[in-house]
Amino acid sequence: DHVSLNVRDRGASIAWYRDVLGLEQRSEPRQDDWPVFMGAFGACIALFQADVESLERGRESTGLRHVAFAVSRDDLEAAQAHLREREVKFRVEDHGSSHSLYFRDPDRNVVELTAYV
Repeated sequence: DHVSLNVRDRGASIAWYRDVLGLEQRSEPRQDDWPVFMGAFGACIALFQADVESLERGRESTGLRHVAFAVSRDDLEAAQAHLREREVKFRVEDHGSSHSLYFRDPDRNVVELTAYV
């Protein structure tokens, strides 16, 4: 259905998920503890305004590893150009059965775009 993220600056995160990932905003919150849904219902990101900023997590520590979106091979290639245009640093990985791009959102959560071959 959705993945919920507490974010430092919800306005900036809404803009990032809209402009970088192309996710449409589906709701308008009336309060900080109401989510803003981004993307298609059934597979979206819910953004909540955080009350407290947490410490940075260590590499490969417990917690959310990444959020992954399946895309076509053509979309994966287009995403690389799109990310470069927006100066979003990313890495490419060949997993054998899929190719993926990994990059971070404004709160340093890892986002993966993956295309199965």
